Amino acid sequence: MQAFQFFLEVLIGGLLSGVLYALVALGFVLIFKASGVFNFAQGGMVFFAALTFVGCLEKLPGWTGLPAESALLFWVALAMALVSMVLLGVATEKFVLRPLVNQPHITLFMATIGLAFLIEGLAQGVWGANVRGLDLGIQDEPIAWIMDHANIGISKFDLFAAGIAALLVTVLALLFQYTRIGRALRAVADDHQAALSIGIPLQNIWRIVWAVAGFVALVSGLIWGARNGVQFALTFTALKALPVLILGGFESVPGAIVGGLIIGASEKLAEVYIGPWVGGGIESWFPYMLALLFLLVRPEGLFGEKHIDRV
Repeated sequence: MQAFQFFLEVLIGGLLSGVLYALVALGFVLIFKASGVFNFAQGGMVFFAALTFVGCLEKLPGWTGLPAESALLFWVALAMALVSMVLLGVATEKFVLRPLVNQPHITLFMATIGLAFLIEGLAQGVWGANVRGLDLGIQDEPIAWIMDHANIGISKFDLFAAGIAALLVTVLALLFQYTRIGRALRAVADDHQAALSIGIPLQNIWRIVWAVAGFVALVSGLIWGARNGVQFALTFTALKALPVLILGGFESVPGAIVGGLIIGASEKLAEVYIGPWVGGGIESWFPYMLALLFLLVRPEGLFGEKHIDRV
């Protein structure tokens, strides 16, 4: 019984972590689905968002005269960070993506690599490179009721973060499924030329998608920054999203969720049950090994569509 409870605790912890991976992957999916661009700068956007929020939070008492412990400062800093991310997304579409329309995909990919370094340097140049703490008011401790009744340790912070991620994914899914913008996005994703022929403005759709991706990066940055601290290492969260995208598919929002859950659960279970046999430390590379094996079986992902090229 204790062995099963321990297995269940590890599994639930992995699933909750997987939701956070899916949240980062969601930013990739939104941009790739609308423009076919793999945005390597998504990790830099996460770092920029978290650092901007913390930087505004530090500066606002001096700018406004409000006490540092005022709850109003949190919401003002959040609004400022959100505006910054939306402006960053819109500027990226205008100055990076738009001039490279109809260029090869490798050109766009290389452009996002350069953009990643630019964003990372800009963030540290404006706010500094020091590691900062970020407190969202949710303690990373087991929920007492669940611990008392089921003897399973589920972190309050993990559950809170998973709830925020699930809410965000639900809102985005409803937005893209039932709104005019969502229908236009699906049309653009299916065929750019066909969308243009029926009067859908590609530039406006791309601008909206990049702005939404900036908002997703802000939510991801706040959650990951609260867990690990606001530091340059946040840029590497993009690498964690790669196995998620490979498993779920680069163009599927549900695929990002399912892929995140699979990666989160498998890496925790592998670390606990396989790690001792190989010396431990496999949590960092096991997801990539799983993704590599998955590529050999279904390279388009669980929710991706097979592409057949005539030659």
